[in-house]
Formats: sequence, C-alpha cells, structure tokens
Amino acid sequence: MGRIRVGISGWNYPHWRGAFYPESLRRRDELAFVGERFDTVEVNSTFYRLGKPDTFRRWYGSVPAGFVFAVKGGRFVTHNKKLAGVDAALANFFASGVLELGEKLGPILWQLPDSLRFDSARVEAFLAMLPRSTPAAVELARRHDQRLREVAYGPEAKHRIRHVIEVRHKSFLCREMVAIARRHGTALAFSHSAAWPYVEEVTAGFVYLRLHGPAQLYASRYGTDELRRWRARIARWQQGTEPSDAIRITDLHSPARKGRDVYVYFDNDQHSFAPREAGYLQTLLREA
Repeated sequence: MGRIRVGISGWNYPHWRGAFYPESLRRRDELAFVGERFDTVEVNSTFYRLGKPDTFRRWYGSVPAGFVFAVKGGRFVTHNKKLAGVDAALANFFASGVLELGEKLGPILWQLPDSLRFDSARVEAFLAMLPRSTPAAVELARRHDQRLREVAYGPEAKHRIRHVIEVRHKSFLCREMVAIARRHGTALAFSHSAAWPYVEEVTAGFVYLRLHGPAQLYASRYGTDELRRWRARIARWQQGTEPSDAIRITDLHSPARKGRDVYVYFDNDQHSFAPREAGYLQTLLREA
C-alpha cells in the first residue's frame, strides 16, 4: 500500500496569522509549526529564485524525520527558457543547495506556463535530462556555471528523485504527452482549478494532486462534501487503482502498482482555506 501525504503549498503567508499561525508565533518558527501538523509541504520560493545551501539546511532541521519537501523547479527553466537549452539552468538549480534536503527531498514540480504549447521533441528532451537519483543529480550539478556563487551537493546517501510536470495549455492533453511522461516515469500533476484543464492520467508510480480552489483560483474552499469526494478518489489511487469516473484523455492502462504514494497539496491559500482544509482531509483519511 502506498502512503498518502497531505500538505500545503508554501507556508509564508502573513494573512494566516491569527487564523492558522498563533499571533505570538515567530516567523522563523512557522515551518516547524507546519511540520508538527503535516508531513509534507510544497516549496514555492524556488520557483522564483535559486535558494541557498544554508536555507535548505535550516529547513531540513526545522521539520521532523519522515517529513518531505516537494520543491518547485525554477521558472527560468519553465517560463524563460521554456524547457529548451536548459543544461546550465538545471545544473545551477541542483547545485544551489536543494540536495541538502537529503532524504527529505520529495518530488520536484515543473510548472509550465499556460502560454506554452505542446512540443513533443522539446518535452521528451527535457524529461530525459532530469536526474532520477541523487548521484545523477550531483553529476548534473557539478556542471553549474560561474554565476552560482554558493554550491552544495548534499549528503552522500543515495535515493531516488521523482519529477512532476504541471501542464496548463490544453494542447498537452494528448496521447503523445501521456506516452512521453510514462516513458520517463514522470507524473502529470492532477491540477484542480477553475482556470486550467484537469485530467487524472496516471503516468508514474505515484500521484501528485494540487488543489488550487474549485471556483475562484486560490480563493475558494472545497467544503466538507467535496473533500469527502477527494478522500474517496485518493484512496483509489493509493490502492493502485483508479476512480470509476476518472477524467482520462487516453484509454491506456495505468502503470500497474499494488499501491501508489499520493501527494496532496492545497494551494487555496486565501482566507486560510489551505491549512484548514488540508487538516480536515487528514482527519477524513484517518477515519477511513
């Protein structure tokens, strides 16, 4: 049986103070507070800029054993370079300190812009470049360029690295994209919102679900009934099967598994919906 992890997308939200974070909580203690309540979190800051080794080390020490960070890949790779000619950019990303998270490094999310159209050769080449283990990531990281002043390659322990790609243009919703993702063991994010296309095409040995808000992007809640529906779907994915009404774009059989890990992240951060609903979903899963 796979493991279900439920968390939030980011944790540095001033408007959560008083609603989720106690008023007296120091800002530097917010991640530790999150680590006491969830077993995973999605790191947003790495999407906007490269991190620093000391930052990743501090994060590692702020959360308990068994906690996992899902890390967003840099927008310089996905939005500026649009996945092409990214050798140095990928090396810089992995050399910047992300490997300092060690065994607490979870899936890496590559979020594509909604203006980027599907190009099979470009996507295939990009996914082929991504390292699938920490030794492969270190080998890539050592090719960083001189613009990166602080580098770190993490501990020597070896473990796998999972990758997720979140597509936001409807041209990606095709059989060829699914086939490419499966060839490279990359998960297509199940990205639920009112703004982007949503599919439930299982392309890897795990599932990655992002809940951005059902009606208004980042600013609407799911509510009790809807979260119960999500609980049932998550349970099916965890068991290695699929919901009977799965939203598919192909008739391909999903990769066979006796169980799958499922990562769930709430990104409806406004009005503190994300931590509240993540907590409630955890309760529903425990009851089940």
